[in-house]
Amino acid sequence: MPANPVRGAVDGLANSRGRSAQHILIGLGLTVGAVAISALVARLNAPTEDNDEVYSDYEELVQPEIKPPPKVFAAIWPPLFLTLTLSGWRIWNAPKSPARTQALTLWGLVQALNAVWMALGPKRLSGQLAAAVASFGTASAYVWRARAVDPPAANLVGPYVGWIGFANVLTEELWRKNPDYRVMH
Repeated sequence: MPANPVRGAVDGLANSRGRSAQHILIGLGLTVGAVAISALVARLNAPTEDNDEVYSDYEELVQPEIKPPPKVFAAIWPPLFLTLTLSGWRIWNAPKSPARTQALTLWGLVQALNAVWMALGPKRLSGQLAAAVASFGTASAYVWRARAVDPPAANLVGPYVGWIGFANVLTEELWRKNPDYRVMH
């Protein structure tokens, strides 16, 4: 048992045994910041009660039959962003290795693709579908590389990959049902 139980708890959660407090805090700041930017982009592009669609100068999209209610999306995204943050933080704190560098690079790409996907919004379906497919592939590759570095970090991202796969199905159905929106406007 560690001399400091708080440090022991942090080390267990963050995979940070042997790391300095400064390294742990920098990693926390970087991972929270990256995920927060993706979440902020999503929030800025979310429909509101006053404006159902961010790009309202277009006709209404034909919606997929299996589309969950907005409250489901609102309930699912925060825990998924939290697990992405924790996963990236655990990889950040792992011992330096080529696999760690690759996993961190893929983790960063997942965050960037999330931001792109959300920024494109529902009216730019071709770009959104491309970003969604790339996000799914990159997140899957991240899980593969993270498993070599820290299996619990990889396991944390499993639900995110499943959700992104489901979101890809919805985006593809939107794309298929709305051929007028396949071209970037």
